[in-house]
Amino acid sequence: MSSRFQLAENRYGKTRVRLVKVTRHAHGNDMFEWNVRVLLRGDFETAHTEGDNSKILATDTMKNTVYYIAGRSKATSMEGYAKELIDFLLSRNPQVSSVEVHIESVLWKRLTVDGKPHPDSFMRGSDEHQTTTVERAQNGEFAVTSGLADLVIMKTANSAFTGYIKESLTSLKETTDRLFATSLSASWSYMSDDFNFNAERTKLREAMLKTFAGHTSLSVQQTLYAMAESALEAVPSVSEIELTMPNKHCILIDLARFGQENPNEIFVPTDEPSGFIQATVKRTA
Repeated sequence: MSSRFQLAENRYGKTRVRLVKVTRHAHGNDMFEWNVRVLLRGDFETAHTEGDNSKILATDTMKNTVYYIAGRSKATSMEGYAKELIDFLLSRNPQVSSVEVHIESVLWKRLTVDGKPHPDSFMRGSDEHQTTTVERAQNGEFAVTSGLADLVIMKTANSAFTGYIKESLTSLKETTDRLFATSLSASWSYMSDDFNFNAERTKLREAMLKTFAGHTSLSVQQTLYAMAESALEAVPSVSEIELTMPNKHCILIDLARFGQENPNEIFVPTDEPSGFIQATVKRTA
């Protein structure tokens, strides 16, 4: 290898390993569907520079490991399963300096039949995904960042947008009564790796949605910040949270040309192009 170059950051792994697991109980079954990505960092320089694969764990082996650990796992959360998978990979591969596992969970809901939850039947929910990214270095501590993505929500009242800059290229009209729709994504960092992650996730999600519903919004930015504040107040174990809230615009249709009034009721939905609002809120020292 030329002395003019050196290998910098590198990692590799297996992505889109799809997994459905059913846990069977006498009273009924639990089920989840996950999409798993495994990434390794480590002593892989000679694989790049010399084609020496003696320190490479095949990505097909990683795929099989995902299923093997799932088969023996007692974890009840994505985060717990990711920790088990990381520990297993690190224990068997000293050439690996750290492992990162990212998991996305598809939303399945238990069917309700005759007013009661059915013990073994489910239906797909919305496009919302639950997410987690867990990483640990050899002899290090776990770093856990969890979140959600593609949670589509809408307010049909108590949303305004006024007082913004108006200049020669401004065509948007002020409104004190607009539809406010967004596809919420959020990620948050835990201050420890020993929690009931499912319970913490539920509290965070419910706090954000309660604030979204009850907030009198003067802008997406203001509502985003209020949602982040409520999440941090609800879950002291989270150190910071990032929210992304792109607009999903609903444009009021002009029905006057047809001799009809439109009292803020008929809209056309469009999400291209869209505003893109993102912010991170953290605890003060």
